[in-house]
Amino acid sequence: MGAATRFVSTFITLALLGTLLHGPWGAAPANAASTAFTRWVERMWPLARNKGVTRETFTLAFSGVKPDPEILERAERQPEFVTPIWDYLAARVSEKRIAKGREMLREHGPLLRKIETRYGVGRYILLAIWGMETTYGQFMGDKNVIRSLATLAYDGSRRKFGRSQLLAALQILQRGDITPAKMTGSWAGAMGHTQFIPATYNAYAVDFTGDGRRDVWGSRADALASAANYLKVSKWRPGETWGYEVDLPKRFDYALSGRKRIKTLAQWKALGVKRARGLDFPRPGDRASIILPAGANGPAFAIINNFRVLLRYNNATSYALAVGHLADRIRDPGATGFSKPWPVDYLPLARGERFELQRLLAARGLLRGKIDGVLGTGTRAAVRAYQKISGMAVDGYPSVVVLKHLAHAAADRRKRNPR
Repeated sequence: MGAATRFVSTFITLALLGTLLHGPWGAAPANAASTAFTRWVERMWPLARNKGVTRETFTLAFSGVKPDPEILERAERQPEFVTPIWDYLAARVSEKRIAKGREMLREHGPLLRKIETRYGVGRYILLAIWGMETTYGQFMGDKNVIRSLATLAYDGSRRKFGRSQLLAALQILQRGDITPAKMTGSWAGAMGHTQFIPATYNAYAVDFTGDGRRDVWGSRADALASAANYLKVSKWRPGETWGYEVDLPKRFDYALSGRKRIKTLAQWKALGVKRARGLDFPRPGDRASIILPAGANGPAFAIINNFRVLLRYNNATSYALAVGHLADRIRDPGATGFSKPWPVDYLPLARGERFELQRLLAARGLLRGKIDGVLGTGTRAAVRAYQKISGMAVDGYPSVVVLKHLAHAAADRRKRNPR
């Protein structure tokens, strides 16, 4: 390398470093928060370099980037986890979305058949995912993906997720599939027609059109084929459904419900579980779990393998149920809603109520461990234990009704045993 070349290289390196150290505004940051973020960005550089990202790509990606306060607000109120499931389904499996899905089937039928042939994933499921994620491409998100993920990685409760996805996003830019300006998506960094997060994109996105780019933003073919490839690799079973609505016997043992309790459909049938509307199970040997998304008072479902695969796409029961139901409604014009109504009085808990529920359960000696607001298996087991001693249906559903019952019981105990 000649002296002139070394000089130019050194000058460019110093200029790029100055952009990062002094921020995207061309001068020293105006406040401590900006300075802290700029220093944090610089600390990300060695991690990005280890992933094969060049300094030029790194600097261009962060040009003009600063934290987005809306991102952290959105992270605390994801609809899959805070919206009552009946409202979630009503909004997403609407007559308008069903009709649009059938329209997309007519318009893109040949493409969907090609994808189904190659990957073994049915066209109706792909349409349902497309409809759920972006209303068939009508809104794919307008957030800068680097900014969104940098915000999550820098602050809040999802730093680990944000950092891993940010590095994956930088790798996408390095590969040249998209430019920083066009790399838009949701608040959590999900991108394109079928909303792939960057790590999933890197692992499973495909170039179905053969143009040398995996373009989930501008190519419906690449996006839908990428979703199909992801489901296939996740062990999707061709020709099978996601599950069935079921009727439970009057004395059903609700302790048998939950994703971890698995029996064949024939074994469930022997326990009195029947498919809703008097229909039969087409494959009695399928291994299934019974889930009660709204507790004992709402619809019950026997979920099989493909439901679990949908959870790989989005690990929320409400999401997987909505995708399966939307696919059924697009496929069958005669299909309707579920046979059993939702118990709209049994509202799910808001964030503060989840903490309060755990505190009350812990005070009764029914819950051990961290009070974190996460209603996992431990909390649900504690709810079942409380329901059992209180004469309630032992379904483990942490509803407002259970919280009120606990609160009233705690108040009564304080009256009987004042300190």
